[in-house]
Amino acid sequence: MSGVALRTDNQTIWGKDEELSVLTFSLNGETFAIEATVVQEILDLLPETPVPGSMPFVASVINFRGKVIPLADIRLAFGMEVSEATIDSRIVVIELELDGEATLIGIRTDRVYEVTSLPRTASEPPPSVGMRWRADYIDCLVKRGGEFIILPNLNAIFVSQGDRVGSVVANS
Repeated sequence: MSGVALRTDNQTIWGKDEELSVLTFSLNGETFAIEATVVQEILDLLPETPVPGSMPFVASVINFRGKVIPLADIRLAFGMEVSEATIDSRIVVIELELDGEATLIGIRTDRVYEVTSLPRTASEPPPSVGMRWRADYIDCLVKRGGEFIILPNLNAIFVSQGDRVGSVVANS
């Protein structure tokens, strides 16, 4: 997909700011965070409509305020096992610019924690060795307390999975 600039370092996440406002959530026991500015809404689980022939990454769509949007499970992009929904599971609706167009996407989460600020000084790029995930799928890691919070590079994930996302919307 053209028109989406992939980030090459974590400095572009913060721009000139020293702190980044994020929404933190859990996937398979790992803490992730996405920029709060892309979050449109946090939803309880909704009925899903499977899309025949779609890839597991975006195998269904949901009705969000009268619009059909793809429902993505980014666990699959990170090679994680799909887990069953629980009472804490939520859908985070985000808006990304994909192929020059604002696109709404739902992301499954195991639990949403909070909106918080993360300091630039605690961030570092993903290590080039020893990671079990693709380094280009991670903008940076931020150390908070005794844990690392993973900031996924949603543009890289959805650009690499883009044909799958587009075909789900087109087929729905």
